[in-house]
Amino acid sequence: MAITMQSYSFTWTDLDGTPRASAVAYDRISADRRRNKLEKAGATNIDEVAVKPGELPTGKA
Repeated sequence: MAITMQSYSFTWTDLDGTPRASAVAYDRISADRRRNKLEKAGATNIDEVAVKPGELPTGKA
């Protein structure tokens, strides 16, 4: 049985309308914390993206 780790990143829009993308990948627990912080900061269009090791999401256009 192989153990695989899933990583997550985010894309979102800041309060001023600027599209953003994570510069890091998170494990499940850290991703949940990051989403919570983004929501509390008032970010919109928050999308969680499953990523592979060394991969990051592309920003929104």
